[in-house]
Amino acid sequence: MKAVILAGGKGSRLATRTNGLPKPLVPVDGKPLLAYHLELLARHGATEVAVLCGYGAEQIEAYCGDGLRWGLKLRCIREQKALGTAGAVIAALGELPEEFFVLYGDTMLNVDLGRMFRAHAASGAKATLFLHPNDHPQDSDLVECDEHGRIRAIHGYPHPEGALLPNQVNAALYVIKRSTLGGFAVPESPLDFAKHVFPELLRKGVHLHGYRSPEYIKDAGTPTRLDRVEADVRSGVVANGSLAVRRPAVFLDRDGTINEEVSYITRPEQLKLLPGAAEGVRRMRAAGYRIVVVTNQPVIARGDCSTAELLSIHDHMEMELSREGAFLDGIYYCPHHPDKGFAGERAELKVECECRKPSDGMIRRAARELNLDLTASWLIGDRTGDIQTAHNCGLRSVLLRTGNGGRDQRYAAAPDYVFDDLLAAARLVASQGAAKER
Repeated sequence: MKAVILAGGKGSRLATRTNGLPKPLVPVDGKPLLAYHLELLARHGATEVAVLCGYGAEQIEAYCGDGLRWGLKLRCIREQKALGTAGAVIAALGELPEEFFVLYGDTMLNVDLGRMFRAHAASGAKATLFLHPNDHPQDSDLVECDEHGRIRAIHGYPHPEGALLPNQVNAALYVIKRSTLGGFAVPESPLDFAKHVFPELLRKGVHLHGYRSPEYIKDAGTPTRLDRVEADVRSGVVANGSLAVRRPAVFLDRDGTINEEVSYITRPEQLKLLPGAAEGVRRMRAAGYRIVVVTNQPVIARGDCSTAELLSIHDHMEMELSREGAFLDGIYYCPHHPDKGFAGERAELKVECECRKPSDGMIRRAARELNLDLTASWLIGDRTGDIQTAHNCGLRSVLLRTGNGGRDQRYAAAPDYVFDDLLAAARLVASQGAAKER
């Protein structure tokens, strides 16, 4: 594994904190921000690192040395002038390896880089962008992908009023093949990856992959953001932020649990959050749980809704949650249904499967992909099938009186708890305690 760290900016937004230091050397809990990057790379098996320096290059070079104290082969490459994030990489392209990570020197991150690189390799893409959900997507650059993770569009901020976009924020961590940038000349003025290079590659039909992950990555480029990052370091949030760290989860049913029960939802505008649902999600996240939706969606097998339309419905749900400061770590859905005989149904999806609740397929897949500790996890839903799923997976269970309220009586499994709504359940779940995340 090889990497490039962009360390060329002056950091004018941090001028009150840098005391003349280049921003990658600004201390975070007593250690330069750049040290966290180098330690992360070393921890995940990186061998070579190029640090692209601009302002304060001499100080960065003196701090880094040859990289041996981190077990890295490191060299600093000086920028002749400020060329922006992509411009700096393009100018140094002849000195870079064929495939490399790009990290930004003013972010704090704890990401399982090996997992991301494997996903990149499996996708066959020319570049992979790290995407994550957050609680303020309305003022972030958002990335739209198809069901396989291939990027279809990048939507820069500000967004058009009423636009239906996914809560998938470009977090400025990339894997790039050098040949992908070969068609770009060294620019005369600053060139940015998100604003210029990736949109141009999409226009040319280049395969870009979106790697969605809830792992910790935050901009530390202003005093306020730096303070928040430092607080996260001290409280252990950063250390627990990687998918390399196993975490408990709360699995949530969708219809009747998060949103109002409306028969079969086939259009985004039909989905309306239940009162208190977003606050419930926020409370459980603050208690250290990952929040994962697992939902049976036979509307796809019935032919009432396409996969793309279902993704739009979930985009709407995530945006509605984000308006109240809540977000999800993952959404898993089962498109199958065993019963046949519907007009317009999709025969290939009319099968017995391992993912349809109460089977454990969605739970097991989420546990594998998000490194979840099922022994400390919960499932909250409004149907007896949700409770049976919890029993099948060894999860603690909560039945809600919203939605169906357990009236289906299809399964005899008894819940551990019964509450009026998701917020009431969240108060209990949060009090049971995972590691605190603030």
